[in-house]
Amino acid sequence: MKIVDLLHKQGINLNFNPSTKEQCINELVDLMDKTGNLNNKEEYKKAILAREELSTTGIGDGIAIPHGKTSAVKKASLAAAISKTGVDYDSLDGQPAHLFFMIAVPDNNDNLHLEVLARLSTILMDESFRTSLINCSDKDEFLKLINKKEMEKFPDEVKEEVKTNSNGYKVLAVTACPTGIAHTYMAAESLENKGKDMGISIKVETNGSGGARNVLTKEEIANAECIIIAADKNVDMARFDGKRLIKTKVADGIHKASKLIEEATSGNAPIYHHTGNTGDGDSNVADESVGRKIYKHLMNGVSHMLPFVIGGGILIALAFLFDTFNPANPSGFGSGTPLAAVLMKIGGSAFGFMLPVLAGFIAMSIADRPGLAVGFVGGALASSGVTFANAFDSKLPAVSSGFLGALLAGFVAGYLVLGLKKLFANLPNSLEGIKPVLLYPLLGIFLIGVIILFINPAMGAINTGISSALSSMGGTSKILLGIIVGGMMSVDMGGPVNKAAYLFGTASLASGNFDIMAAVMAGGMVPPLVIALCTTFFRNKFTEKDRQAGIVNYVMGLSFISEGAIPFAAADPIRVLPSCIIGSAVAGALSMAFGCALRAPHGGIFVIAIVSNPLAYLAAIIAGSVVGAIILGILKKPVQE
Repeated sequence: MKIVDLLHKQGINLNFNPSTKEQCINELVDLMDKTGNLNNKEEYKKAILAREELSTTGIGDGIAIPHGKTSAVKKASLAAAISKTGVDYDSLDGQPAHLFFMIAVPDNNDNLHLEVLARLSTILMDESFRTSLINCSDKDEFLKLINKKEMEKFPDEVKEEVKTNSNGYKVLAVTACPTGIAHTYMAAESLENKGKDMGISIKVETNGSGGARNVLTKEEIANAECIIIAADKNVDMARFDGKRLIKTKVADGIHKASKLIEEATSGNAPIYHHTGNTGDGDSNVADESVGRKIYKHLMNGVSHMLPFVIGGGILIALAFLFDTFNPANPSGFGSGTPLAAVLMKIGGSAFGFMLPVLAGFIAMSIADRPGLAVGFVGGALASSGVTFANAFDSKLPAVSSGFLGALLAGFVAGYLVLGLKKLFANLPNSLEGIKPVLLYPLLGIFLIGVIILFINPAMGAINTGISSALSSMGGTSKILLGIIVGGMMSVDMGGPVNKAAYLFGTASLASGNFDIMAAVMAGGMVPPLVIALCTTFFRNKFTEKDRQAGIVNYVMGLSFISEGAIPFAAADPIRVLPSCIIGSAVAGALSMAFGCALRAPHGGIFVIAIVSNPLAYLAAIIAGSVVGAIILGILKKPVQE
């Protein structure tokens, strides 16, 4: 049994200041009670005092280890305290005690308290280690120091633990981000590395764009102490019913891995009880804000929509590339040659699924599978622009509510199905089977259809207004817009601000405004290129490891994967983020100024041939990257290897 396994943060006091031995014992017993491992605090205190009557547990060298073995203890535990000034504890050497470890053991554990005593005595023999504990700044450091010392003193045990845990992990984790590209795997790597450093066996399942990998097995879940869910989209939660579980955003998996693992191994994480939904409406896990829940529902839709947008959008763009413009038939541009016509048909079909898929998976995130069909229909109706007027008179024009209408349709459909579930909750069990196959789809599709018929005219007017405003923008206004969307791509590099700018770009594509998408992609390509250039030309500002990682950022930047800059931004946000934001804003502004337009929503350097004014577009990206790299190179200080 490791010391760190018995310690809990609520049972640690680094500012211990009792004046007498009696007061010291009282406060240590109170600390132990806070761990939640006592049945009866008074009975446990009697056991401690009975042991002190036999002989003092102040063993000398500034250490006291009071201990009690009694049925008043539910689970073996330790309380720890540090007194900088020292307490007269009747120690064997007559000196004040500074380090206190109180042991609590159930009376059915014959030799456990002796094992803990021996283990504590072994690691506390080192005077420099004792000094480091007394001078530590916080509880996290206190626990890390003890864990490090145990690993140093008992190396064979660490090897045995790794061997024992080869088929069973102490902590399991699942990581997932909306796009399933960078954040998913960065969070997994961070958790795995921190777990290795802390001596905690951990396995991480990644829910990436290519599907789930390193999938957690039933046996592993059953044997694990706790599960960490670091995700910005919904994952399969039913398998974790009855386990201790921590839910958080994927960024915390990258930046707060140590804290998450410590919480997971503390034994204080809440127990998860599945409610039957794939959504995140379980109240017994740490509460999420309304805004975060909405964001997760939205990102669930976006993550499923992106393959249709990217695949279809690039094929449509290629159709224009392989066509020749015919002034006599300008509306036929993109389908004038057989190859272009095929590409346009395939790409257009894929692109046409964008809005139904977006709405369908938002609704499914909210209401589980019954919401999918209702959301799909809502998104399709938003795309087709059906209204009450043209439903009765086909000669009247359709009024598509576009991206915004599909977005709204997804949320309306999801909460509509939740309402239907509550409405039919009291039906007899014999009718349970007809709810998902008849009642939910029939009433849900009808109701969302009626609602969208009302929504389309209003949302269509808003879309028309936005499109007209963008089309009427002069040069200065467009440059300002380019600065904003380009800069947004570097604010959090794959986070909510970055995703908002990207969604604006893809929504503009659907409305026929292609210059915004060009500015967005230029802004998103700059951050990794800033890092790559800076590590190349300002080598003394980076370690050898950083310089090697910088080379990879050339590829990530050219591929429009902004997340490549995240490790550098996380390590030095004060200097890296402003540099990248300014560089991205410059690239976005120049893209707009040069009149660059992009019909594909992704692809980076690989779709440069389908950008209007491609040489100027490359110049905009290079200029933004160079500006950002120079600023970062000036701000960074030289490092000592």
